[in-house]
Amino acid sequence: MAKYNFQHFITTLLLFFFISPTFSKQSFRPKALVLPVTKDVATTNQYKAQINQRTPLVPLNIIVDLGGLFLWVDCENQYISSTYRPARCRSAQCSLAKFDDCGVCFSSPKPGCNNNTCSVAPGNSVTQSAMSGELAEDILSIQSSNGFNPGQNVMVSRFLFSCARTFLLEGLASGASGMAGLGRNKLALPSQLASAFSFAKKFAICLSSSKGVVLFGDGPYGFLPNVVFDSKSLTYTPLLINPFSTAAFAKSEPSAEYFIGVKTIKIDGKVVSLDTSLLSIDSSNGAGGTKISTVDPYTVLEASIYKAVTDAFVKASAARNIKRVDSVAPFEFCYTNVTGTRLGADVPTIELYLQNNVIWRIFGANSMVNINDEVLCLGFVIGGENTWASIVIGGYQLENNLLQFDLAASKLGFSSLLFGRQTTCSNFNFTSTA
Repeated sequence: MAKYNFQHFITTLLLFFFISPTFSKQSFRPKALVLPVTKDVATTNQYKAQINQRTPLVPLNIIVDLGGLFLWVDCENQYISSTYRPARCRSAQCSLAKFDDCGVCFSSPKPGCNNNTCSVAPGNSVTQSAMSGELAEDILSIQSSNGFNPGQNVMVSRFLFSCARTFLLEGLASGASGMAGLGRNKLALPSQLASAFSFAKKFAICLSSSKGVVLFGDGPYGFLPNVVFDSKSLTYTPLLINPFSTAAFAKSEPSAEYFIGVKTIKIDGKVVSLDTSLLSIDSSNGAGGTKISTVDPYTVLEASIYKAVTDAFVKASAARNIKRVDSVAPFEFCYTNVTGTRLGADVPTIELYLQNNVIWRIFGANSMVNINDEVLCLGFVIGGENTWASIVIGGYQLENNLLQFDLAASKLGFSSLLFGRQTTCSNFNFTSTA
């Protein structure tokens, strides 16, 4: 036991030096960090953020991947930096990544191609493709925040990320240079940033069809006009750990993605009849359960759950005399002449009953997608009979809901639709206090 504790101490000490922040002249230590997010509405419906990396700093557009393992960027296309450092085999950085593979490169040394370096597996969760990539470190610059406004920029001098080749960008929004993983592992942005600046291992996302935000660190979080969310104004449910990855890569590792426990689904207060065993994660293979995703544009339901939910929704809509019209791909159930409310279209409310006896309500603003001035469609799609997760709550259903992920306590806090508080996710005050 003493030997183990000594080795653990040495590893922790090394990681402290390898992942250390570079502060401003005032040794400013931020309370939180902020990352503005926009949506690529025109083509992919992906959520994009911009980070500054390298020396000299280069602005990079990256796709936000809630369950991603780490930050990866294209190093094949003009990666120039005087502070780039590959992670060597069997180094402390490799231990943090939990990868033991050593990379071999058959061309002249350059970022992404060095011998005797640690190899990891950057993956594109949109196309479910992956490759071997070099683990490296470089400077990362990000804006600080007090939870209400952006502040001055701060830097992490040795931020760990992975290099990838250009082909891995396929399927991402135009201009993207990679993906930013926010998953439940030590290389993802939330853990690295919390370690670098010694704040709580918590982060919040608030997405929008226009401008949203990711906030790293604890709340309170403020939105105009004078709406504040803290632990007293959020509803909490446990985050579950899936023992198997649901990605196309790293199958042997526990999932870095975020799962919650849906127990029952109701529509307009009536229980949807479905196979509830599908709502649990199968401990033998990781199938089933409910995960939250920012790369799936709409909620995806396993075939039998999709049929049960849509049958119930159609029945409840007919009871309200809502007129159904022809389908509009990729949506099957579309309607016209739907009246509006403060919470969106006046359609049946979908309720997810979660662990801790709490309810996630999906109102019209999140359930119905505007096709044109006349037609709205139910924004749920069928995932087939052999989907890995039975329910994937997609980006559209997350919009204008504040979600806080508490990694230390393994719980999710959620606000319900911000329209009820007369604000939106685009109302974060981006006026800088610096």
